[in-house]
Amino acid sequence: MGDRWHVEVDRSLCIGSAQCLHHAPGGFHLDAARQSHPAAPDMDANERVLEAAESCPTEAITITLGGSGEAVFPPEE
Repeated sequence: MGDRWHVEVDRSLCIGSAQCLHHAPGGFHLDAARQSHPAAPDMDANERVLEAAESCPTEAITITLGGSGEAVFPPEE
């Protein structure tokens, strides 16, 4: 079985650029205020969701491993 991720979007950082929707269609959606939300906060590891997090201009998307909470993105330094 593959890794499970917990995905969050910091609404105070999100500027509604929709890059996450472009990189991971179906993985995120924008609300009426153009704030991004993950389609499901807990999901199977997904390369497109990681690309979305990496492309976010404000780094509003964080991904952690389900269960352990270990950082996937942004990586811990």
